[in-house]
Amino acid sequence: MSRHRVWRVGENIDTDALAPGAYMKLELPEMAAHCLEARYPGLAASLGPGDVLVAGPGFGIGSSREQAVGVLVQLGIKAVIAPSFSGLYFRNAFNLGLLAVVCSQAESIAEGSHVEIDTGRSLLRVYESQGAETAETTVTQIYACQPIPPFLVEMAAAGGLLAQLSRKLART
Repeated sequence: MSRHRVWRVGENIDTDALAPGAYMKLELPEMAAHCLEARYPGLAASLGPGDVLVAGPGFGIGSSREQAVGVLVQLGIKAVIAPSFSGLYFRNAFNLGLLAVVCSQAESIAEGSHVEIDTGRSLLRVYESQGAETAETTVTQIYACQPIPPFLVEMAAAGGLLAQLSRKLART
């Protein structure tokens, strides 16, 4: 199981903050560069493959635009962890290959920590660094999260619904 660097964002992150309307004419890679810039300037450029966003309640509220998920996938985000999601955003996340993890204690996870997402046991393990001079980390918290149905975990791991279907069709 791999560990993922945590980036904190606030509550009620709407789809217009994730995929700003002013950039909707751009291709996804260019649009992704503007993800969250109104609330967190420079964040998109700092994110790396495998990172996770940890948010407050109401992540993905607003419109049903799937580009709001697509930009996070484009930026390499592995998962979003939040106490609650917009229903449309939650489903779009899995359809496009992004894990959406519901954890009531998400706001307790510190910026810069690392998490392991154990979808099989519905747990998050939070790791904190033991100091700047060492790469050692220890588990500081274990949080329960809502179980994610295995078919959704598989869909996200496959890169989304279309990628999953393409693989299944290629095997037949």
